Amino acid sequence: MAEERILLTGASGYVGGRLLPALEASGRRVRCLARRPEALASRVGVGTEVVAGDLLAAEPLPPALEEVHTAYYLVRAAGQGHRDREAAERFAQAAVTAGVRKIVYLSGPEVAAASAGPGGCCEIGRILRESGVPTLEFRASIIIGSGSLSFELVRGLVEGSPLMAAPRWVYSLAQPIAIEDVIAYLLEALAVELEQSQIVEIGGLNQMGYSEIMHEYARQRGLRRLIVPVPVYAPKLSCWWLRLATSLYAPVGRRLIEGARRDVVVRDAGSMRRFAVQPMSLGQAVARALRNEGGHCAATRWSDAYSSHGEERSPDGIGFVTPRVDTRSVQLSCSAEAAFRPIRRIGGRVGWYWGSWLWRLRGFLDLLLGGPGLR
Repeated sequence: MAEERILLTGASGYVGGRLLPALEASGRRVRCLARRPEALASRVGVGTEVVAGDLLAAEPLPPALEEVHTAYYLVRAAGQGHRDREAAERFAQAAVTAGVRKIVYLSGPEVAAASAGPGGCCEIGRILRESGVPTLEFRASIIIGSGSLSFELVRGLVEGSPLMAAPRWVYSLAQPIAIEDVIAYLLEALAVELEQSQIVEIGGLNQMGYSEIMHEYARQRGLRRLIVPVPVYAPKLSCWWLRLATSLYAPVGRRLIEGARRDVVVRDAGSMRRFAVQPMSLGQAVARALRNEGGHCAATRWSDAYSSHGEERSPDGIGFVTPRVDTRSVQLSCSAEAAFRPIRRIGGRVGWYWGSWLWRLRGFLDLLLGGPGLR
């Protein structure tokens, strides 16, 4: 009998993209199910199999689940509730037909929109648990890591202005967990023997409001920020501010804000103790995220799952903010060291090329926005 495989869905997404190399490093035989296999071609290691499959298409899925012991379900159908529900139902049925032994599912605010709505995280978990295949569902609080939706929301708000009006949602309790700890829990799930489905709530060391998370981010960035309480939830106002102050995709950010109306903390810590994971503190999680972001090397980003669909625009009809690069070249008859010398002089006392008063004006404006100015 051939060695049983691990099936990973959502390998092009934020969490799945981090889990894939971790599974490969563990020596497991991994198979990835993807709508566009070519999008994963440069990410998978030697020995990892990538098969084409669409959870919403008419083609049967059982061939992709053959000889699969554990299947990770980490996909979302672009945040559309009825499609998410349909995808989960088809996957669950295919897993039963193929004889999959265990399903591992990650739910929570980081994965998608409000969990209680149709097609929300909790409903997806219920569909998988009721399939008859033992399902281990991890329910995470907000995830902190380079490229995560929660981290980019906090970063955009804190970096955007030294003064923030804080609606009531920023004081709802959360238990932020580092992406590295989430991956550790998902890996340990392979060794868990399930006779029946279970739900495990996971979170970091600290329970706190979003305002405290913002203050911690500002502290580590060396920024002074004043948060003024406003006694309303104001999700529409917050969404408008996201559009103005951040590059975050506003409808997705709004769903995250609406989910913050309630506390998202671990209510039963006993199930967490079954695992050997020692969760990081918020300070440690933010520090690791900043180190990765500082090198522009986030392994995955929250928007990767949308990009893997091969669509330039979202279902809501609003495009994502993508970097624009302007490249120009000129031939010089000097050494590379001599050509780079004027570039090294930019900033400090020299300023920019065409006048120090413009440089000082730029520094003054930066200082007004809470930046370092010319320091």
